[in-house]
Amino acid sequence: MTAARSIGASTSRILLRHMLPNALTPLIVASTLALATAIIDVAGLGFLGLGPSDPRTAEWGTMLTGASSYYRQAPWIVVFTGAAISISAIGFNLLGDGLRESLDPRLETLTVPPLLPS
Repeated sequence: MTAARSIGASTSRILLRHMLPNALTPLIVASTLALATAIIDVAGLGFLGLGPSDPRTAEWGTMLTGASSYYRQAPWIVVFTGAAISISAIGFNLLGDGLRESLDPRLETLTVPPLLPS
């Protein structure tokens, strides 16, 4: 930024050409990681009864609350609902980690040596 400012670049040019591309990658990664946290938070609030007021709204925490009374007759309802919450949260975390590794230029890349010498 100092070099761009010293050659007379405008503030909007510095923002669009230098700051925005460097800030976009952490923003994307943080949003995917925050999405996984939001899924777990909403499911937890729904399980505690603090979710949506309309009981017809499909929500994983509410499904877990309703399925807990049928746990002895049909335990797969609780297991599959909990697995769906876990898989989606882990999936978004892995997506965020993968995006961070692929988009962060500061991480060094792993070079694989060739199988046969040249």
